[in-house]
Amino acid sequence: MIFFKELKKKIDIVTGLCVLFLVSTSVLMIGSTHISTGFFGRDTLIQSVSFILGLVGCFIISKFHYSTFKGHWKVLYALSIILIMLVYVPGLGIVQGGSRAWISLGFITLQPSEFVKIIFILLMAEYLENNQDELYNFKGLIKAVLFAAPIILIVLKEDLGTALVFSSIWLFMIFYAGIDLKIIGKFFALLLAFIPVAYLFMAPYQKNRIDAFLYPENLSLPGNYQVFQGKVAMGSGGLFGKGLFNGTQKELDFIPIQTSDFIFSVLIEELGFIGGLVVIAAFTILLFRLTQIVRECVDIYGAMIVVGVIGMFSFQVFENIAMNMGLMPVTGITLPFLSYGGTSMLSCTLSIGLVWNVASRARGMRIRL
Repeated sequence: MIFFKELKKKIDIVTGLCVLFLVSTSVLMIGSTHISTGFFGRDTLIQSVSFILGLVGCFIISKFHYSTFKGHWKVLYALSIILIMLVYVPGLGIVQGGSRAWISLGFITLQPSEFVKIIFILLMAEYLENNQDELYNFKGLIKAVLFAAPIILIVLKEDLGTALVFSSIWLFMIFYAGIDLKIIGKFFALLLAFIPVAYLFMAPYQKNRIDAFLYPENLSLPGNYQVFQGKVAMGSGGLFGKGLFNGTQKELDFIPIQTSDFIFSVLIEELGFIGGLVVIAAFTILLFRLTQIVRECVDIYGAMIVVGVIGMFSFQVFENIAMNMGLMPVTGITLPFLSYGGTSMLSCTLSIGLVWNVASRARGMRIRL
C-alpha cells in the first residue's frame, strides 16, 4: 500500500490514465490472439508482469531528482555502448527477425537497445543543455551529430527500425534546443545525397524491406505479403469490427506477428475503425499532455528529457500504424504500450516514470513559488 501511495503522488493523472488504457487494451488484444489456447497465456503474463515491474521502476526513479543523472554522461555513454554490444557476445546474443538485436537469458529474451533509448535521452538532454549556444552554426550541428553517431550507427548495423527511433529522438531534441532551420535543412540535403551510398552497405534483410516498400504490389518480396494480410484484416473489420475474440484473419493465422508488429491490424479487425480511432485518440492525448509538461518544466534539462520521450513515442506510433497500413516500410518497430514485448513495455513505462519525475518536480517548484 505504501508503494502505491508514494507512486500516486508522482503520477500525472492524464498520462497515467492513457497508459493504463493502452496497457489494458494490449493485454486484451494479446489474450485475444491466444483465445483458442487460453486467454491467460505466457505472452499475456509477460506483458502484465513487465508493466508492473515498470511501475516499480517508476517508484524507484521517483526517489531521485531527475537532475541526479546530470554530470555522469561519460558513464552513461559507456554503459550505452556496452549494452548495445552485448548482442555480439557468443552464447548471449541471438538473431531474431534477421537482426542480431537480442540477448537470451535462457528463460527470457531482452532487447538492450530498448533500455539504451532512455539513456540516450538523458545523454542528449545534458549535451544540449551544455551546448545549446553552439547550435546556431553548422559546426555546432556536426558536433551534435558526432556525439550521437556512435550509438546510432552501432544500432543501425543490426536494427534499422530502432536506429530510426534514436534518430527521431535526436531530431526532436535538436529542434527544441533551437537549431537554425536553414542549417538543419542543409544537413538533411547532404544526408539525402548519401542515401544511395548507405543502401549499398545495408544488411540484406534491410535492403529487402526497402525494396518491398518501393514495390508493394510484389507479394514475393519479404514483408509485402504480411502487410497485404494486415490490410485485408483491417478492411474486413469495417466500422465496428467483428467483435472481440472473433477476428477470422487473426484466428486463421493470416495476420503475421499478431501480438507485436501487426497488433494494430488485429485490433482494427476485431474492434473496427472506431476502436482504432479510440486508440489513436489515447496516443494523441498522451502526446499532447507531454507537450504541456514540457511547457511546465522549470529547466532546460527536464524539458529536454520530456521532448526526447515525445520524439520516441511519436515516431514509434506513426511508424507502426503506417506500417500496418502499408504507408511505411516494415521495420519491426513496436506500438508503445500496445505491442507485445517485455523489454519494450518496461522501457516505455520507465520513460513515463522519468516524465512523471520531471512533472512532479515542476509542480513542487510552482507550489513553492
